[in-house]
Amino acid sequence: MAAPQKGRRQTGAPGKPGRTLILFLIAMIALVGGMFGAGELTPRLGIDLAGGTTITLKAKSSPGQANAVNETNMNTAVGIIERRVNGLGVQEAEVQTQGSDNIIVNIPKGTNSEQAREQVGTTAQLYFRPVLTLGPGDPAATQPPPDASPAPSADSSTSPSPSGSDKPADKPAESPSPSETTQGRPLTDDLKADATPTPSGSASDTPAPSDTAAPPADPATEKLQADFTALDCTNEKARGALGDNAKPDQPTLACGENDGVWEKYILGPAEVGGKDVDDANATINQQTGQWIVQMDFTGGGSKKFQSITSKLSQQQAPQNQFAIVLDGEVVSAPSVRQTLSANAEISGNFTQESAQDLGNILSYGALPLTFQEETVTTVTAALGGEQLHAGLIAGAIGLALVIIYLVLYYRGLALIAIVSLLASAVMTYAIMTLLGPGIGFALNLPAVCGAIVAIGITADSFIVYFERIRDEIREGRTLRPAVERAWPRARRTILVSDFVSFLAAAVLFTVTVGKVQGFAFTLGLTTVLDVVVVFFFTKPVMTLVARTKFFSGGGSWSGLDPKRLGAKPPLRRSTRRLSAPTDPKEA
Repeated sequence: MAAPQKGRRQTGAPGKPGRTLILFLIAMIALVGGMFGAGELTPRLGIDLAGGTTITLKAKSSPGQANAVNETNMNTAVGIIERRVNGLGVQEAEVQTQGSDNIIVNIPKGTNSEQAREQVGTTAQLYFRPVLTLGPGDPAATQPPPDASPAPSADSSTSPSPSGSDKPADKPAESPSPSETTQGRPLTDDLKADATPTPSGSASDTPAPSDTAAPPADPATEKLQADFTALDCTNEKARGALGDNAKPDQPTLACGENDGVWEKYILGPAEVGGKDVDDANATINQQTGQWIVQMDFTGGGSKKFQSITSKLSQQQAPQNQFAIVLDGEVVSAPSVRQTLSANAEISGNFTQESAQDLGNILSYGALPLTFQEETVTTVTAALGGEQLHAGLIAGAIGLALVIIYLVLYYRGLALIAIVSLLASAVMTYAIMTLLGPGIGFALNLPAVCGAIVAIGITADSFIVYFERIRDEIREGRTLRPAVERAWPRARRTILVSDFVSFLAAAVLFTVTVGKVQGFAFTLGLTTVLDVVVVFFFTKPVMTLVARTKFFSGGGSWSGLDPKRLGAKPPLRRSTRRLSAPTDPKEA
């Protein structure tokens, strides 16, 4: 018989279980230490457990862009929404696509969550358009007579303030700030100063100013005037339809609110777009004490802004105004008194929150698509706590049933299974906690379900190994060789079983979205950890305990009693040759 090769361990040899067990314990301690070092002692909870809001947005193409809803634009929109929400300081927000035209936004309950909800679907299409005509937003309203108040000129000694109050006439005109900001004026004062005929076409004996150029008399212009006359800005549905049909290179209608009063506009083609804005920040105007949004333009945007303000500064009201249009609504319509270039400001009836919202939106850019809010689901923190409590109870019941079964059937071997389950639970908890700040993993209710299912998967691996050991004992082997000979056979079965579970989890994670991915991710993670625990903890522990008297002696409470298992002495081949029976009856 050939002697075994040197340096090659025979199949079933015990190896070095102590070293393997020490490496496993070091890895476990490192994970737990990292958890404490990162200051994360509990896993991050998803919206269904911690409370929050889930918003489903449906994308739709803008006019003239039939194929705009594509993967590239959807991914761009996801990135912009993420930056908007995170820019408000909201933590753990999740933004992901669902299907080809839906975006799911999960906003946990907390600071600025309501503010973030208002921003997620805002398209933020920003344009600077010259004002051509201005009128009251309610068609039933009566326009004040042209002589109700004198028309202020660009060099007038008084100019209306943003609040509507006039400055003293003897106060010299304020010089522009270094940032060359624009000063907004109340729309009601501009309306009183406008001496152009009303768009409604009503009879008026007041002649139009000679420097006011009438639009060309073509069908498009006539239709625009007719739509302007019929436009009711007090109707929310009518206001919402304006932005859908607006094109940057064509005149359009728009509505704007000033001091609670709606005004309507005919606006010229866009001269400057939101892409020309380099940065925007909310700040307080030191002269008026009001919140404003300061904008810095790009190089190309500065040239465009300088060109349009140069033209507008030579016009009379309201043609010396440019409207700042955001998603089809006029947020501000300041008058231009001088040529501006690099910087500008948006002034209006801003609060701190609304100014910060607008600055945040402009800083991170406009969405490439228009989104409609399909569904909004809000989960309170109390309901989330109840769901988490119910999930933990279900997990505890499942774990208790598994332990009871192991103790009744495997007796002493159940101690090894329980310790292995505890090791798996510690590693799972530590990894889930670290994945929160690492990749933004949040534990939701389906993920808790996946962890509960994993208890059965892990226990099944122990059962496979224990049954293989028992089979070896039934064949007449003692415990120590039975442990080593059973391992190769059990190992193959465990790997095949866990591979099938992991494959199912990977497919489920790939083809699903939202909360179901939490179940698949947890199931896959715990399946991998099952292999790690069985290979690097359960097997070394079993090898060590096989050397103890309690287990190797085959006591009745060890779970390895040969008599209870029905073990038989090993069969030996007989050297005596049996003769064939001669009697036909015996045959």
